[in-house]
Amino acid sequence: MSPLQLTSEQLAVISSQGNIVINAVAGSGKTATLVAYAASRPHGSSILYLAFNRAVRYEAVRRFADAGLGNVEVETPHSLAYRHVVRKGGGRIAAHGFTTAEIAACLGLGEGRKKQREYLLASHAAKFAAYFCSSACRKVAELDYLDVVGDPEARRFVTKNYRVIERLARRFLAMMEHGRIGMTHDFYLKKFQLSNPILHYDYLLFDEGQDASRAMLDVFARQRGVRVIVGDTHQQIYGWRHAVNSLEVLDYPRYALTSSFRFGSEIAGFASSILEWKRHFGAFTEAVIKGAGGGRGDGSRAVLARSNLGLLGEAIRHVSGSGKPGGLYFEGNLSSYTFASDGASLYDVLNLRLGYRERIRDRLVYGMRDLDELAGYVEKSGDSELGMMVRLVREYGRRLPGLLREIRRCHVASRDSDAFDKVFSTVHRAKGMEYDEVRLVDDFLSEAELSRLASRLSKARCTSGLVEEVNLLYVAVTRARVRIMLPRRLLPHTVECSSAVGTISVGS
Repeated sequence: MSPLQLTSEQLAVISSQGNIVINAVAGSGKTATLVAYAASRPHGSSILYLAFNRAVRYEAVRRFADAGLGNVEVETPHSLAYRHVVRKGGGRIAAHGFTTAEIAACLGLGEGRKKQREYLLASHAAKFAAYFCSSACRKVAELDYLDVVGDPEARRFVTKNYRVIERLARRFLAMMEHGRIGMTHDFYLKKFQLSNPILHYDYLLFDEGQDASRAMLDVFARQRGVRVIVGDTHQQIYGWRHAVNSLEVLDYPRYALTSSFRFGSEIAGFASSILEWKRHFGAFTEAVIKGAGGGRGDGSRAVLARSNLGLLGEAIRHVSGSGKPGGLYFEGNLSSYTFASDGASLYDVLNLRLGYRERIRDRLVYGMRDLDELAGYVEKSGDSELGMMVRLVREYGRRLPGLLREIRRCHVASRDSDAFDKVFSTVHRAKGMEYDEVRLVDDFLSEAELSRLASRLSKARCTSGLVEEVNLLYVAVTRARVRIMLPRRLLPHTVECSSAVGTISVGS
């Protein structure tokens, strides 16, 4: 993008001096702005660009290289921490983390008669440790783990066993520190933050700042170089990983990019009306979104869901419908939708229900007497992924294996292939992506549902949880370039009387 093509807002960012915060709406060309910003800095300046994840990192490397900017280093927070902590100091990495059963075993739990309680203690100890690693705190005692435990059953369990859970969390952290077990990725990022690193760059550019961890934000804010952080305050969807909206935390001069080159005025207006739902819980801030795009692109189509459960259910309905289903591409590894991050698979949960204990591979699921006991564990642990599996098994039962086989048959392994009709993805996996047509699965919370929840929950619970639910729908809607298809119940009240609004198509 040449200077003649840049908007006045982008030019203001590029000509700025000193530390700044940039609030950029979806599709507003923030990467192009950062590339132009880097190109305008004095010759010989050293610049660090921090990307949110590896996919964004690879794209940024290409963009800076195409611009001939060899003085820009591109890292993710974890790759930067790895270079400074693991590569220099050594240590083993637990690349895939630990399952609850593995944590229970290394902490000496899970072998007694009360296996459910011991697994619950291990699960919460691991979450407590992860909360500490994501925080800016220097001591575990500075945190109250109950602040991030939302489910009522889980809160009761944690309150009753808080001291035990805290002690186990400390032991788990100490085992990683002393090399008795491998380090998690968040642990070596925490070690990096606690080392008070000084990064020798003239400029530091932090992308997707609305989803920064407090640990990485602490590192960033302590640097001597000029700091630029960019993101969209309404795209914060990683609060469950203890992300913090740094755009609202850092007291730097503020700039805005309000023109989206992805979609036109209809989608821009629709996205703005969704954000106004935050008025129900006193968290709305004015959002200016100008649709400056909307031209047809590559003809791509996507089905986006709020959750893995919603997406799998939609895929099942797709392959079990009438006619021969077309090819499907799942964003991310298809098998990841049938496995929880804790290691249990959908087949383990199904075998528990059917009584085929000899076929269960996951130790935690194997340790449960039946599906009801596993459901009880889900309530007390707050494990939403296992909860998803329990609901799927209860709904489809013995039909599941055949339905999953049909999904695999329709699945296309490569995104570059022409053999698939639609991309299937959750909102989290679609972050940073865009498609000509987006169809939303009916698993998002509506305005009416959010309003009812807000009336029952405390203000603190509203701002930390329900706002993120609105953000999920906003992110899903703003993936579309041309057309959005969605259930009628998700329409804001302001447009509820219409069956179609511009490029917004409404179902039943």
